[in-house]
Amino acid sequence: MLVDDLDTPVVICDLDVLERNIHEMAAFCRDLGISLRAHTKSHKIPEIAHWQLTSGAAGICCQKLGEAEVMVAAGIRDILIPYNIVGRAKLERLARLARRATITVAVDSEETARGLAEQAQADDVRVGVVVELDTGARRCGVQSPEEARVLARTLVRLPGIDFRGVMTYPSRPEARSFLEETIRLLEADGIPVSVVSGGGTGLEVVSKELGCTEHRSGSYVWEGRTRVHSRDDLHPDRCPLRVVCTVVSTPAPGRIIIDGGMKTFASYPPVPYGYCVEYPEIQIYAMSVEHGHVDTSASSHRFRVGERLTVIPLHQEMCLNLHDELVGVRDGKVEVIWPVAGRGKVR
Repeated sequence: MLVDDLDTPVVICDLDVLERNIHEMAAFCRDLGISLRAHTKSHKIPEIAHWQLTSGAAGICCQKLGEAEVMVAAGIRDILIPYNIVGRAKLERLARLARRATITVAVDSEETARGLAEQAQADDVRVGVVVELDTGARRCGVQSPEEARVLARTLVRLPGIDFRGVMTYPSRPEARSFLEETIRLLEADGIPVSVVSGGGTGLEVVSKELGCTEHRSGSYVWEGRTRVHSRDDLHPDRCPLRVVCTVVSTPAPGRIIIDGGMKTFASYPPVPYGYCVEYPEIQIYAMSVEHGHVDTSASSHRFRVGERLTVIPLHQEMCLNLHDELVGVRDGKVEVIWPVAGRGKVR
């Protein structure tokens, strides 16, 4: 099957670019001397996760328990969930996963830690734990090295818990004193810190300089080794994920409508959304739920109804999460169709 035979809108992936991005990040971290933990929330596809592991990732990262269940079912056995797991329903699921794989989760409170321990003890399993440090993101995480010390002291006494270390996001140079003081306090208490986990695609060097033992990167599969910050950063040479759309209306000079809107691309600012591979000069300036509004005034091309356009979305991860399948293509031919198995797994 050729790409031209696919119905639209459809999300496709240039397998040559994807392969290069995966191998380059693995090689970069290997040369840097830091373990890569591939974050699969960017794609939620087990086959791509296996590709990342084969290329050199030491393990994977899943943001939600549901994603981890999908990956364990696909045979992956080393997973970090950098998220507070709260509530009996989730804890029971986590314990079941811990029977089948090495699972590590993040905590930032004694309440969360005790819930993990009680379930682990009830189900006779062990769960790895890292303490999350808030080093500036103002999201989850303990607020000081002293709080980390108090929580770690509790963790090492709890049944069913294997204390493994600390984590932060994103890796920032300003986090150095927080991390160093936390590790000093824990080691002074005789608490070994085997994992110091940093994160954020494009921040691998920062993690290494901070003394992290591993780095969590995910969006590099779609965007290369540095993050996309604007439409100007999108380019076919580094961004493999694209949406093929059809022109469904040419209502006025300098304006066309394509069959992909918010539910295809994700409504994600800033505008203009995406980058048209065939005609980079045109811009998707607005979106309705199912319509893409395109300004073609800068192009000399005469667009027609039925014409197909290939667009790299500004936020490839959010776009893919709206679709059931990803079509892998090489040289214009369909090579594989992957179900987005972790799609919608937000619990």
